[in-house]
Amino acid sequence: MFFETKSLEEKARQLLGDRGVSIVDIADLVMFLQKDYISDLSLEECIDSVNAVLSKREVHNTILTGIQLDILAEEDQLLQPLQQIIAEDEGLYGIDEILALSIVNVYGSIGFTNYGYIDKVKPGILKKLNAHEANRVHTFLDDIVGAIAAAAASRLAHSNADRN
Repeated sequence: MFFETKSLEEKARQLLGDRGVSIVDIADLVMFLQKDYISDLSLEECIDSVNAVLSKREVHNTILTGIQLDILAEEDQLLQPLQQIIAEDEGLYGIDEILALSIVNVYGSIGFTNYGYIDKVKPGILKKLNAHEANRVHTFLDDIVGAIAAAAASRLAHSNADRN
């Protein structure tokens, strides 16, 4: 069976929204990453870049997989010890970052540095997602959102190499 890219994208976008993440939230992260390198960067350009990243099938698959695992952890539906590891976002569990790297790879190696930085400082929506409020599990989502922002920032960097 083959799923149409458009239906996967719609579902991925819906899941992000259902989990409290907007395109503007991600675009704000892109702005955070690129404002010092593209002096006249607009939020609209950041939104366009996020939308370009969200059009990629690899990104849809990552969003669908990661959010499903977060939801299953919220519902206590995973086998132990994986249930506790994901529910608590254990520090030595790195599969969430590995999954997110599939998004970072879409726009080249600069995405790795963008992702590492934003994952460390957790600005904006990442701070909120990482807080684990209201019994929500965002073990995968925070890394996915950071990776989308890192990829969108990398896309902008590549397309604006001569703009400063």
